[in-house]
This record gives sequence, structure tokens and C-alpha cells, in this order.
Amino acid sequence: MLKSLFSGVSGLQSHQVAMDIESNNIANVNTVGFKYSRANFSDLLAQTKAIATAPQGALGGKNPVQVGLGSTVSSKTTIYSQGSIENSDKNTDVAIQGDGFFIVSPDGGNTYKFTRAGDFKFDAGGNFVDNNGFITQGWLRDPITGKVDSTAPITDINIPPGLTTPANATKEVVLKANLNSGPLVESFSPSYSVPSVPTGALPANYPAVDDNGNPIASDDIGIMFNEIGESYALQKDQGIWASFQSSETTSATPVSATADLALQLKLDDGSIVTISSVNTGNQDINGNKYAAAINAQSSITGISASYDLKTKQMTLTNENAMTSASHNIRIVGNDAATGFTELNSATTAHKYQYDPSGAVSLPGSDKKFKTIADLRYALERQARDANNDGIELDANNINIIVNEQGKLELNNPGGGANDYGINLKITAISEPGITNNSRFTRSMEALNAVLPAASGGKAFSQSFNAATHSSSIDLFDSLGSKHTVRMEFRKTALDSNTGSTWDMVVSVPPPATIDTAAPLNQKSGSVRFNNDGSLATYNPPNISFSGNNGSAPDQQLNLSFGTANAFDGMTSFDSLSSTSGISQDGYTGGDLVGIRIDQSGTLVGSFSNGRSFGLAQIGMAKFTNNEGLSADGGNVYTQSANSGDPIIGTAATAGRGFIQSAALEASNVDLSRALTQLIIIQRGYQANGKIITTSDQLLQTLIGLKN
Repeated sequence: MLKSLFSGVSGLQSHQVAMDIESNNIANVNTVGFKYSRANFSDLLAQTKAIATAPQGALGGKNPVQVGLGSTVSSKTTIYSQGSIENSDKNTDVAIQGDGFFIVSPDGGNTYKFTRAGDFKFDAGGNFVDNNGFITQGWLRDPITGKVDSTAPITDINIPPGLTTPANATKEVVLKANLNSGPLVESFSPSYSVPSVPTGALPANYPAVDDNGNPIASDDIGIMFNEIGESYALQKDQGIWASFQSSETTSATPVSATADLALQLKLDDGSIVTISSVNTGNQDINGNKYAAAINAQSSITGISASYDLKTKQMTLTNENAMTSASHNIRIVGNDAATGFTELNSATTAHKYQYDPSGAVSLPGSDKKFKTIADLRYALERQARDANNDGIELDANNINIIVNEQGKLELNNPGGGANDYGINLKITAISEPGITNNSRFTRSMEALNAVLPAASGGKAFSQSFNAATHSSSIDLFDSLGSKHTVRMEFRKTALDSNTGSTWDMVVSVPPPATIDTAAPLNQKSGSVRFNNDGSLATYNPPNISFSGNNGSAPDQQLNLSFGTANAFDGMTSFDSLSSTSGISQDGYTGGDLVGIRIDQSGTLVGSFSNGRSFGLAQIGMAKFTNNEGLSADGGNVYTQSANSGDPIIGTAATAGRGFIQSAALEASNVDLSRALTQLIIIQRGYQANGKIITTSDQLLQTLIGLKN
């Protein structure tokens, strides 16, 4: 009988413990980061009245007879389920989404405590503390490397009040850009030109000039563009005919009255045209008749004829103005009817043909050119051959320059003994095997003009342009002063097998310098691309910058344009030239104006100089057995023998949850479950109480038997 009393007492005690645990859950329904617990009941050791027996023969086995002695709370389980995340307006509030605990210390890191409550703040000393005043543990920014090393031991997180950051001199400039490789560009600039400045005052990076102030080396016309950005794409031997004077010759003897006309003219393609006519026996009639026969073939030969009644001589003229007709006057053999001989041949028109391998520009002969400077030089030398004898006359002041608009500019100023009237005719080369490059021809035909001798007249071609692109960014010296660095790119070469090459000029405003040779404020280099548009190589890879304003000299700047044979930096595709990204790592000094926390737990400081970088990072711990942690009050836990050692690392790694800033994790107590559990505990308690009262009544009956 007494056993039932003790069983009831043990039930009351067990349910009292359960009541205490559930009451604590309900009491902490609004405690940040709280994890509810449950009581785990187990029965006590049972008293065995009879042991179990095995079956024997015809007699079956018997089960043991045991009487339980009550219940007890064998353990308490803390449920670490995720609490809901509630947004707050406080930047230093943090919540964990997933597994893990914040680490805090009451004694400078000698002992650790663990919590899910992320209601942190900065105290007067800049310590990052919880509501108990315990300092949050993590990693601090290394002032030398400027990085937060999360592999180092954790320490107190402390951000000194009034933190400032010194100026950081730029060490690297990163550029991601595409330089247009296509036949149509929108970003271009005129070919190198000679501005109206005296010799010795030419702009920096200007190519060497000849005696006339014209550039000796300049852009390859084969990869240049016209006024609207269309590529010439000149192929070998394409080009123009150019003639500064009409081809003209007069027969040495009068026209014959008795000889039949049999004039043979050689055309551009090497074919022979024979012009025939039967004599009339009259010299003047023959002269006019023969001139008419020659003129009838002008659309083929380009040559017109006139007969002079006074001198009785025939004159042949080819203005070299027709693309479809032949140029110059090339007489084959002797013609008795007109008196023309091979010596009467007249050549004033010459071919100017593109040749990527080099240039030949002798006066009195056909020319080869590669660059705009080659073409200018060849035209000028021919323009000064006033007598068409292959001799350039220094006394002739005719000149051709490449002006500031990238146009060929023809000038006939006069003042020379061998001045003459210019009748410039430019036509396309149209021969078997050579196609007309219409864009180039059209640009050159604009030069066609009649400039009387010593008239001071001028003529201009259309502009010749090179594909260009530029990017700029501010860099900082050791004092935090800004200097603009500009990178200009200009397409200069194209190889179908290897790719394209662009010249590069890096410049900074004076008095800053980046080179030891004049001009000191700029440095030249190049960028080369493979034929798939990827970066091949670039030079220089770095520059030495001196601000010359009291800042540290010889500041080394790495130029990062990408990886060779990759597409992670500069490229050259058939798309618009554009800068997709440009950055540098320097900044001026600044004061701390705010702190935010990212998902990795990094405390990111924002400074008045516009820079933001990590000042510290919150450490997180996870345990093999969270339920083994010991509650220590104040929303913190301590390690126990059954929790395992803390595995410390950063948020969102190795199974640790990520951190959400400006938010708190609410208690995971489910009030409906807790209140229901109260009813269950209450009824259990009442039932155990009933055991005691019933046992008491039975004992009273037993005692009453004595009476």
C-alpha cells in the first residue's frame, strides 16, 4: 500500500518539474533567441514479485510480475529549432538563420559563452557588447594588410570611437573595355596632324616630322576609317590615279596631206587601240578629220585631239579625269599622218597603290604607300615635279600637309620659279585583278581642284580617321590628393593571322610625371589582341607615378588589363568600343560615419571619403551536440562535457548559418503548444494527487479493521 503513496509522490514531483520547465518556456515567450525546453519522463526501478519462467514440457512460460515505483524527470531537452526572424531598425542587431551561436566573453577572451541573442551594441569604449556587457568575439582588420583574417584566433571586437582611415595611395588600376574590331566604328579621331604651332612646340607623343613639318610615321591607311566611321579595308594594290597636270603633247611635224591615219595608243591595261582614217589629200581637212577620229575613241582612250590651223599641228590631251578610260598618252610607234612618235608620249598621271610591306614614292613613277604620311609625301613630291621629268624642284612651293582634321590639304601659295597651275584629277584604279575601293576613292576625289599658279588656293580631301577609345579614372597619391589618369587607345596595325594592335598613351596632368623622358607626364605603350578578340599582351604593365606635390615619389601603379588569351579584361570584338569597368584601389583619408553588418558577419565601416571596408568580423561557433550546452542565464550558454568543443569559424561556412543584420531571432516558444502542455501537466498532477488520496482512504479502511 505504501508503494502507491510513493508512486503518487514521485508523479507529483515529476509533474512539478515539468510545470517549472513549461512555466519557464512561457515566461520567455518574448525573450530574443530563447530556445524552449521539455521535460523527459521516465519510470523508476520496478519491484519484481516473480521472475519470468521459460516453458517446460507441457507447462507454458510465465511473464515476470513487476510493480513500478513511480516516475521521475530523467532529462530536460532544449529544442534548438529556428525562431522567426523579425526585422528591426537597429544596424547592430543580428540574427542567425541556421545553426550556430555568437561567441561572447566576460573576461577578455579567457572564457567563452555562447548565445543566439544578437542584440549587440557599441559601448563607450567601442566594444561590441551584448546586453550583459559581454564583448562579442571575432576577428579585427589587420592595419598592415587591410584584411580581416578569419583564420587567426578570435579576439574582442573593438572599433575605436572616432576611427579615421589614412589616405591609401593607388597601387592598381583595373580596366575592362572592348576596342571595336569591326568595319564600322563610332569612336574615332583624325589621323596625326600638324597643328598651327612652331617646330619644337608640337603636342606630346607627336611623331617625328620632316622638313615641311609633316609626320614621317603615322597611321596605316589600310585600317583607317572615313568621315562617318566606315573602314577603308584597303587591300594590296588598291588605290587611285592622281594627276596634277593634264597629259598633253603636240606633234613635232605638221599633219600630212597624203598619209592615212594609223595612230596606236597603249591603254592602262596594256592593250593597244589603233585609230585609223583615210587621207583626203588636203592637210587641213585631214587634220580636222583625224582629230575627229581620235575624239571618237575618247571614251576608251581618255584622249582628245585638236588641230591648229595656223601651225598645222595636232595636239593630244588627256585630263586623266575618267575612271573608265585610260590615263596618260602612250604612243606606240610612229604615225606619219599626224607626226606623232613614241617620244610624244606624255605621263602625268601615276598610280598610288596600297602596299602593307612598304612605300616607294619617287617622282615621275607609280607610287606605293602604307601610311597617310607615305601618301602625303608621295603626292607632294609628284606635285613639285613641275616639268613631269621625274625631278622634284625645290623652287616649287606647292605643299601637301595632313591638317588638324586629318585631311590632306593641297596648297599652291606661289613664290617659286617653277610655279604652275594645278589641275588635280584623282580617279579610281579599275583594272583586271584590282577592284575599286570606293570609300578610299571617294575620300581622295574631294581633292580634285583647279588651283591657278601662285593663287594661294587650297584643296582638301575627306578626313582620314583612326579607331580610338579612351578611359580615365582618378588615382590617389600618398597624401590622398586626386590625379586623373587617362588611357587613350588608337588602332595602328592589323594582322589576319595574329590579330590587331592598338597604341596606348597613359597620361596624367602636370606637374605629375610618369616617365623619365619628355614628355614627362605621359607614357606610350601598346595593347595587342589575338584574332579571336582575346587579350594577347600589353605594355607597359606598370608605371611609376610622382605627384610632385609633396607626396611620396615613384608610386608604382600596376595596370591590370586582363589575363593573356582570356576574356576577363580588355577585348577586341566587333562591337562598340566601350569601357565596361574601371577601378582603382586608392582613396583619400576619411572619418567613420556608419557601420553595417553583412551576411558573413563582417562589420563594414563607411567613411566620409566614400570608401567602405571590413573593420571586423563576428565569429560563430557550432557544436556537435547543441542540447549538451548548459544554460547560464542572460540568454547565454556555456560549454559542457557533453556538448563537445566549439567549432569556430565564419557565418555561412561549414554548416554554420548566415547572419541577417538589422534583425533579431524571436523565441521559438509556441504559446499554443505551451498552454496545451500546461493542461496536460495539470491533469497529470491532479491524477497523481488522486493516487495519494485514494491510497490514504485504503489505509484508513485497513486501520479501521482493528476496531
